[in-house]
Amino acid sequence: MKTTATSLGLTAVIVAVTQESPRVLVVRRTSGGPAAPAKRGEAPEALPFGPFDPERHRTLELGLWQWVEDQTGLDLRYVEQLYTFGNQYRDPRELRGGPRAVSVAYLALTHEAEVAGRGDARWRPLYGFLPWEDWRDGPPEQVEKAIRPRLRRWIRQAPDRGTRREREERVSICFGLDAGGHDCVRTLERYELLYEAGLVPEAHRDREDLEQAQGTTAPAFPPDCKDAARLLGPPLALDNRRILAAALGRVRGKLAYRPVVFELLPSEFTLFRLQRVVEALAGMRLHKQNFRRMVMTGELVEATGRLDSTGPGRPAELYRFRRSVLRERSAVGIGLPSLRAAE
Repeated sequence: MKTTATSLGLTAVIVAVTQESPRVLVVRRTSGGPAAPAKRGEAPEALPFGPFDPERHRTLELGLWQWVEDQTGLDLRYVEQLYTFGNQYRDPRELRGGPRAVSVAYLALTHEAEVAGRGDARWRPLYGFLPWEDWRDGPPEQVEKAIRPRLRRWIRQAPDRGTRREREERVSICFGLDAGGHDCVRTLERYELLYEAGLVPEAHRDREDLEQAQGTTAPAFPPDCKDAARLLGPPLALDNRRILAAALGRVRGKLAYRPVVFELLPSEFTLFRLQRVVEALAGMRLHKQNFRRMVMTGELVEATGRLDSTGPGRPAELYRFRRSVLRERSAVGIGLPSLRAAE
């Protein structure tokens, strides 16, 4: 059904790194959102969300802060606008004549803390929703057993030679089927490829919604795609996993030129902890000596003269972010060339 109305919402991807685990805050949508269920507990978990009210919210960002505080009780640290998501039918109510749901997404980095508010908020492992993105122990099992075999078949099933070449190129770039290796920043491209190939639950859910609303039947995904989708993490409401993938790619990309990693650390930290947080975000292990040489040569940190005695081994020297480096050069970060996974 055609509609011309539009609703504007605000979505927050709130990320923390706790004990070497990237964490994301999710809520149960009970009110205030386009996917709000009639009864509590009927909808999947979602990223914190709320509609933009031009009379109540002076700016988009202030509206986001208000919704996050209302749903989670958190006071955010680092916040930046991520992207605007407005694909047709991203909210299934549009299929039944509802408005087009446009959401301005924001990325927020903070420390994990207890949450309150009325959104039934909780912290979840980020890689639980994007398990194919964690390469710290080598290629994830989901990539080897579920993703690559089915993507190869998806390539073979292309309707013509041009489509086959296009699919081959996309799969090679996203999942390293050739010697190109794994590019950790292409998180959104990987999710969208999995969606198109029917390898995430959202693809089946959205297709069923569309067929039911329009009374049509689309070409079916291969039967075992649903089996593979069950291995690739639970869905979030609407296109929230797509938004999460975009946010993870933004963080990984910014590691090279902005000191965002220090927003996730205490004011004083060891170099070992700094490396582990970077690895957690990048989803891959780094060479210890190369990493420390890069950090020290780039003058990103300075010694505090104190030691951390909380660990089981020898006390380690404590460092802090050297903020004056922000005035000395425009790009301040941890270089991406060292963030490439081994073959």
